[in-house]
Amino acid sequence: MEKPYVVCHMLTSLDGKIDGDFFSAQEARPALREYGDLRNYFHCNATLYGRTTMLGGYAAGVAEKLPEAVEDFGQEDYIAPSDVHNYIVSLDPDGVLVFDSPYSERKGRAKAHIIETLTKKASAGYIAYLRSVGVSYIFAGEDRFDCPLLLHKLKQKFGIERLMIAGGGVTNWSFAAEGLIDELSIVIAPVADGNRSAVSIFEEAGSMSRPPVPYTLKEVKSFEGDGVWLRYLKK
Repeated sequence: MEKPYVVCHMLTSLDGKIDGDFFSAQEARPALREYGDLRNYFHCNATLYGRTTMLGGYAAGVAEKLPEAVEDFGQEDYIAPSDVHNYIVSLDPDGVLVFDSPYSERKGRAKAHIIETLTKKASAGYIAYLRSVGVSYIFAGEDRFDCPLLLHKLKQKFGIERLMIAGGGVTNWSFAAEGLIDELSIVIAPVADGNRSAVSIFEEAGSMSRPPVPYTLKEVKSFEGDGVWLRYLKK
């Protein structure tokens, strides 16, 4: 199936952590700036986040209780009217996130239309809610995501040619494990964390085990503040 070109772009500590106290370290600031600047390097017109990341800065929260749907829209994909061709793709298998607007308008970033990606576990009431706020949605899987189908629909229905994945470890691994990440971009801050509870760049979900995924080194670049940028391509 056709899919967008997929780049996984992440900022990590020296020990591969993608969250934790190292973000607030003064020594990590140059890496944070470099990571932000490099987002534009890849010319992606969509960024995909997992539910936790969405709650951290894009969604307005989680639905406590939604009214029953007046109209049952079934489980067909929905492309809402939008005046932009930039997108935030939200992984929300059960359908629980709520939004103040169908757009994300963060300072320093282009206005982006929100696309909820759902499984068939999402309720009729939630689907009706998304329609009411003008958020687009697609279905990709019964009770867990079919990642190849998800990517295919993003290209086919929204014309997304280049997609950036910047999720948590489980989100990143879900796509990497199926060979769907074409390029891996890692900005490493010169700070070790050591926190055993911090999330790593790739993490398996539960007991599901997949074989290692190899990549080929494309480029290495150091920058001010002793950080490093690594680029790998799918082997």
